Amino acid sequence: MTKIVFMGTPDFSVPVLTMLHEEGFDVIAVVTQPDRPVGRKRVLTAPPVKEEAIRLGLPVLQPEKLRTSEELTKIIDMKPDLIVTAAYGQILPKELLETPRLGCINVHASLLPKYRGGAPIHQAIIDGETETGVTIMYMVEKLDAGDIISQTRVPITDADNTGILFEKLSVAGTELLKETLPSIIAGTNERIPQDERYVSFAGNITREQERIDWTTSGNSIFNQIRGLYPWPGAYTVFQGENVKVWKADKFESTSDALPGTIIQLLKDRLIVKTGNDSSIAITELQPAGKKRMSAEEFLNGVGAKWNEGDRFE
Repeated sequence: MTKIVFMGTPDFSVPVLTMLHEEGFDVIAVVTQPDRPVGRKRVLTAPPVKEEAIRLGLPVLQPEKLRTSEELTKIIDMKPDLIVTAAYGQILPKELLETPRLGCINVHASLLPKYRGGAPIHQAIIDGETETGVTIMYMVEKLDAGDIISQTRVPITDADNTGILFEKLSVAGTELLKETLPSIIAGTNERIPQDERYVSFAGNITREQERIDWTTSGNSIFNQIRGLYPWPGAYTVFQGENVKVWKADKFESTSDALPGTIIQLLKDRLIVKTGNDSSIAITELQPAGKKRMSAEEFLNGVGAKWNEGDRFE
């Protein structure tokens, strides 16, 4: 039986681990990130993969830094046949990459060589892509640069946000891995070098990327807001205070107001002028120090003092 070490951390990774267990693979260890404080009360919380591993009765390792940890030696001593990673969150050292006889493979949420890095799903939506997918690839020391084994494509619609697309790609990646593993184990799989001419990167989202620039197009802002939902969220500034913009729709407008101006306050939305002949209809937001709320709740409460003609910075 093929001995597998699985490495992953967020919800995206959970179906992959579940599938490996249900398909009868010998998952000899699950490696995930350490428990972290979560929420305003900073409650120490286990990663989703750890919770699933415990449910399945699988041993769990949680090194803070894999490269310099005792756990690294433990994993090497286990002599796994294959290491499977899916959104683990740490770079694997060379000695680990060279350990399994079948190699180390990764379930990556983009159509490589496009969007190497830690936030490919966010970036694909922010960039207005109409298609993305999942790549099963061999891992090498260089970030997401290994040979491609298999890929599957997934369309992106205007109704998608990062949360929705995470779920779609998790399901697609799990199914693709299930289909691909037999050929990897048999040594009959494809191995396609990535074309370096088409490489692009999607690094972790920065605070600068979260701030809305109202001088850009309405379509770009719409993509930014849904690309940052449900985490970390886009934001703007009103009278010196940050306002999270969680959800919005496109809204056609011919107003000649300056970008960032609130041109209409409707019952359930705030219409804000953007940098071209369009606007954005904010439908869910969160003023500083307040809870998330619908635009209707906001306008009936703390937003009652806001007026048409007010402008976001």
